[in-house]
Amino acid sequence: MPQAPTRLLLATTLLLISCVASLQAQPNPQSNTLLVNIDHRPVTSLNGDWHVIVDQYATGLYDFHQNLRKDGFFMNAPFDPNGHPQDYNFANASTLKVPGDWNTQRPDLLYYEGPIWYEKDFEHTSKPNTRTFLHFGAANYRTFVWVNTKKVCEHEGGFTPFDCEITSVLKDGKNFVVLSVDNTRIADGVPTLQTDWWNYGGLTRDVSLVELPQQFIDDYDLHLSRTDHSLIEGYVHVEGASSGTTVTVSIPELNAKTQATVDANSRATVSLPAKSLSLWSPENPRLYKVEISSTSDKIEDEIGFRTIETRGTQILLNGQPVFLRGISIHAEAPYRTGRAYSQKDVDTLLGWAKELGCNYVRLAHYPHDERMTRTADKLGLMVWSEIPDYWALQFDNPAVLAKSKQQLTEMIRRDRNKASIVLWSVANETPNTEARTKYLTTMADLTRQLDPTRLVTAALLVRTEKTASGSNKIVDDPLGKALDVIGTNEYIGWYEQHAEGADTTTWDIRYDKPLIMSEWGGDARAGNHAPKGSTTPALWTEEYQAEIYNHQIAMLNKIPQLRGTSPWLLMDFRSARRVNPSLQDNFNRKGLISDQGEKKQAFFILQKAYKDKSLGKPE
Repeated sequence: MPQAPTRLLLATTLLLISCVASLQAQPNPQSNTLLVNIDHRPVTSLNGDWHVIVDQYATGLYDFHQNLRKDGFFMNAPFDPNGHPQDYNFANASTLKVPGDWNTQRPDLLYYEGPIWYEKDFEHTSKPNTRTFLHFGAANYRTFVWVNTKKVCEHEGGFTPFDCEITSVLKDGKNFVVLSVDNTRIADGVPTLQTDWWNYGGLTRDVSLVELPQQFIDDYDLHLSRTDHSLIEGYVHVEGASSGTTVTVSIPELNAKTQATVDANSRATVSLPAKSLSLWSPENPRLYKVEISSTSDKIEDEIGFRTIETRGTQILLNGQPVFLRGISIHAEAPYRTGRAYSQKDVDTLLGWAKELGCNYVRLAHYPHDERMTRTADKLGLMVWSEIPDYWALQFDNPAVLAKSKQQLTEMIRRDRNKASIVLWSVANETPNTEARTKYLTTMADLTRQLDPTRLVTAALLVRTEKTASGSNKIVDDPLGKALDVIGTNEYIGWYEQHAEGADTTTWDIRYDKPLIMSEWGGDARAGNHAPKGSTTPALWTEEYQAEIYNHQIAMLNKIPQLRGTSPWLLMDFRSARRVNPSLQDNFNRKGLISDQGEKKQAFFILQKAYKDKSLGKPE
């Protein structure tokens, strides 16, 4: 798009003079409206090239005494003869692709953590009785947004969507958006300072303009009744609608249609009889076109209908026992690395999962791009989706709890109508403390309040006791009381013992609930092989990783209440914690497939066990 340097630079000056002082260090307020089903609405994409300026010391936000600048950061900048600030000239700035992390787009930004300013021009023509929003699929981690020098929103959290209403600040013709994205890890963040994945920064998912009527459908929940499989229940919320406004929900293929009226909270309760409904399952990933309309708005979706619940130690899908044959997946792009965001990325990752024989995937350790859950719906892959309540958060800090609640709400609101999602996870590998248990119990309770139709889980750590013949793994974390399904991570053969240690390990599960072995496995660098005929393969070889899988499968089949597994993991991924030269090189190598698509020996072992169902109880 042609640049307008004078307008852009003068406007940017006004922007940073007028609104920097409004930035706050405490948890950021969310905009009032969080839109859903954006991928089924007409939008104006703002993807593509954005001008960027790296601002490592946050000079645009703070002075050299670390005070928020009250006068804007151009006050001491040198000016050219035309009065333009020379230090912050977006017209002369380089560009980055959006969506995309900055780390893998420029070699000098691979390890960068800090703020980067983004700018893009766009055209707009106003329409009567229309509201306009900027929609961000995700931006990592803290984001401040201005349009035409006016601050429109801020958001904290790197993996969930957010929206900024910009109706009142738009002009006919040329407009521009400037935003600061800061991926600096912070102690009171979610996640906090330590993670085992790459801290990819930037506008990592789609950015778009969304135009909506004054009263519009911003949220809905349509799900199958657990007691009547010919009845769809739920609600539709119409933002700005007055009590008595009519809402219509129909499924044309089933000749099913119902009407309801919204209450004083602009929400309509929906009950839709739907005879001859074909239930969604991995074997039959049936999706129906659903039309939702109000007097002023209409939206379509593709929704599958099924039930998920537990009975004792069983997981029931549509009332029938099911075993979850899965794999854990990070949102790492195959081949190019970086944050996965495109349909090609999704098709590759989930295509490998299907090739492996999976009916389930654990999307770790944060909400993935919505394309992942959409495609899982179509492929018949059940999904474990979680927020990054990961390792050692500040569990005694109410502000951190508020951030977790925000991210949980955003995750559930975005994906509540995806049939594939059967498990909401509230945590991974957190310490067993009273503060942690109280915090995560609160999160589990909120999950059920937001969505009582799915199961709540978390990946727990286990206790180990030595026995005369080996070891005993005890699952008694008090958080288990708050969960529907117990997730457990263990790494016999890698972080403890040799692979054969699994042969003499017993399991003591002290909950009468289903168990998913949510992580297990070990590292291997693709192509690193043990000498032919070796009976004791060395660590880091494909043969040793395969040995771990052989022994694990035998051990797992001895756990009576095991109802699923998602070993760690599908594909190698970048992690700054993994520093072993020549073997890791900043990659976690536990993938069954390398980041360049090379399948390791363990892939075929797990594939056989899943396809012939020699791992897991028959349904």
